[in-house]
Amino acid sequence: MARKKVVISVNAAWNVVNFRLGLLAALQARGWDVVALTPDDEYAERLAAHGIAHHPIVMDKQGTSPLRDGILFLRYLRALRQIRPAVFLGYTAKPNVYGSLAAHALGIPVINNVAGLGTAFIREGMLTRVVLRLYKLAFRKSATVFFQNSEDMGMFTRLGIVRAHQARLLPGSGIDLARYTPSQRREGEGFSFLLVARLLWDKGIAEYVEAARMIRARRPDVSFRLLGFLDVANRTAVSRGDVAGWGDAIDYLGATDDVRPFIAEADSIVLPSYREGLPRVLLEGAAMGKPLIATDVPGCRDVVEEGKNGFLCAARDGASLAQAMERLLDLSPDERRAMGKAGRRRVEQEFDQKIVSERYAEAIARATGG
Repeated sequence: MARKKVVISVNAAWNVVNFRLGLLAALQARGWDVVALTPDDEYAERLAAHGIAHHPIVMDKQGTSPLRDGILFLRYLRALRQIRPAVFLGYTAKPNVYGSLAAHALGIPVINNVAGLGTAFIREGMLTRVVLRLYKLAFRKSATVFFQNSEDMGMFTRLGIVRAHQARLLPGSGIDLARYTPSQRREGEGFSFLLVARLLWDKGIAEYVEAARMIRARRPDVSFRLLGFLDVANRTAVSRGDVAGWGDAIDYLGATDDVRPFIAEADSIVLPSYREGLPRVLLEGAAMGKPLIATDVPGCRDVVEEGKNGFLCAARDGASLAQAMERLLDLSPDERRAMGKAGRRRVEQEFDQKIVSERYAEAIARATGG
């Protein structure tokens, strides 16, 4: 008997390779053939090594043209007719909307994942209202819509975009606890903060730079590192000129496929984002025993427990961020280590990758009747 196919559609193969392989391996172990329906990029060729077939689809990820989005819907119809999956898993905005609409039109069960609400919800306006209407249309027939924090889920159910029986919470994309293990820096080295994020202003980059300048004026031994993709196709992208203008306040490390060595060399992980789904880098940092500093916004406060595994600060406020950093710097090494251990315990209890895999397996079984 032929194995059933599951399609996962995301706006980048990079996303599949970096965040979804654990889930997809678990589905393969349960007898599913996996097809990734994503734009073609340099990460797509890596999927075959994990037994994942790649079906390319052209997508204007950031565009708002109704014509291009209508064409994307037709591309999804054509691709899904060809692949004939038993279930469609949608991630990120365009696949969640146009992939889901195509799957519904073909009678394919749909499971969505709202990992975060992005720029349209940080800067609310006409685009926000349009996106909400599109989500409502796309999700109305979905079997399950996963959310990564309770505030996003509450907003979508309150606005009638999803019904209560559709909505489920997930602990992010989950963390492989055997891969992300505690690591401590050598004593005597200067204290190092690390921000890991795509270089978007909405990630709190400006506030990080401001806080770094404030603290380094008093404590030049403290370093501020930044790791992540530059030249991102996004309306809020940081430019190379901006990076050059930071001088020695920030040590920009470039981008990487493996954040673990960089987290290992940091004393604290920082994320001053304006809004998140459930930020993976905070979970990775906590799993590796690092105290956290993040903004008191949806997603971040789902990971950081004030005073236990880190500190929270106000969003869009460099002075508040600097104050939280100073609080951490003023702790003793033993107190910081205790925070790191508390973070590791919380990830073990609540954010294990196995929890995500189990909840997806249950959702797929409900959606497909098997």
